[in-house]
Amino acid sequence: MAMEINGSYGSYNTDYEEALRAKRQERAEEAERAREAGKDAGAGPVAKDEYISSEASGNRPSGLYRLGQDEDGNPKVLYDDPKKPAGNRAAEKADQDEDPKASGQKCTSNTDRVDQEIRKLKEQKKQLQQQIKSAAGDEEKVRQLQAELAQVENELSQKDNDTYRKQNTVFTEA
Repeated sequence: MAMEINGSYGSYNTDYEEALRAKRQERAEEAERAREAGKDAGAGPVAKDEYISSEASGNRPSGLYRLGQDEDGNPKVLYDDPKKPAGNRAAEKADQDEDPKASGQKCTSNTDRVDQEIRKLKEQKKQLQQQIKSAAGDEEKVRQLQAELAQVENELSQKDNDTYRKQNTVFTEA
């Protein structure tokens, strides 16, 4: 049985290359037409991004950020919305910057609860140290007391500092 195959295998690459060249040619012609149409319409060079200061542009900025303080006195970034009337922003800023002494408000802080906690922990530490000295013969009891002492010392180191006092201070308005 004999088979005969008709066709040429050598033209495969050239057909593909010709189609590719034709597409490139079409794209180039479209780009040329678009450039010519742009010149006819009076379009200049394509605009690029550039920095323009607010003074030079004459426009108000879209919003202003400034550093202020929140209720607790911590630093906070505040946003001035340009859509709000300017009078409201000025009044809002005056409220935030208002001095408590000028308004007659008084605030007192109380750290008695924190001081009492720290005092109790220090007393507990002394008692445990005394118990460890008195139980010097019993190793099991000494280990148990040392573990309790380590726990009390850890808690004391966490609480006996200014940061803990500030976080747990009670403020009252008078």
